[in-house]
Amino acid sequence: MRGWWREFTGLVLPVACGGCGRPRTEVCAGCRAALLGAAPRRVRPAPEPAGLPEVRAAAPYENAVRALLLAHKERGALGLVGVLGSALAGAVQAGAGPGREAGPLLLVPVPSARRSTAARGHDPARRVALAAAAELRRTGMPAGVLAVLRQRRVVADQSGLAAGQRRANLAGALEVVCGAGRLLAGARVVLVDDLMTTGASLAEAARAVRAGALADAGAGWKNTGEQTLRAAVVSASPSAFEINRN
Repeated sequence: MRGWWREFTGLVLPVACGGCGRPRTEVCAGCRAALLGAAPRRVRPAPEPAGLPEVRAAAPYENAVRALLLAHKERGALGLVGVLGSALAGAVQAGAGPGREAGPLLLVPVPSARRSTAARGHDPARRVALAAAAELRRTGMPAGVLAVLRQRRVVADQSGLAAGQRRANLAGALEVVCGAGRLLAGARVVLVDDLMTTGASLAEAARAVRAGALADAGAGWKNTGEQTLRAAVVSASPSAFEINRN
């Protein structure tokens, strides 16, 4: 109900840019350029958590990009999903590459905590993943969304936690839905999220995907799927971009 109400109010209330507040546009040209103006790059948090796959990001998490993500995630500016999906699609393409490996391209969103999804009235990562998959298909890259990760236990709020505390908080928290590992076997799997800070969420998602695929597909995944596992996000902390330059 809350998600429907946000969609409705987005149609009838005055529109302002989610990045800078400029009236009569959801995303102004300047904020769009901040999000989409540069080629996606590989990013690395420091310290880099064990098991983190290669991650590509579209833009640093600062200024207009930060405002756009917060507007979509926390303030229900659902009209921003198109431009955020385009940014994520670019990051996915940068890592996967058209035709680089055989098999379908599956975007696996990192799930939000249930209480966070309920409070927001939507699942930001899944919504952006669906928009990204649609954008990829429009460019000729067959892609789909496979939301097979779920939380197996309650985790604490990540805000305010240091990198090590986040890793401990999330350790063993995710799992692949029973039997879904077979769907991952033979596919190019890209873990997706809207934001990467410490990389703890993506590392835990990668661990869960590996465990689920191995359980259902056996050695076939270890020999092939492990080599194609990647991650992509709309945005990452500026320091992750800085480290990548060295």
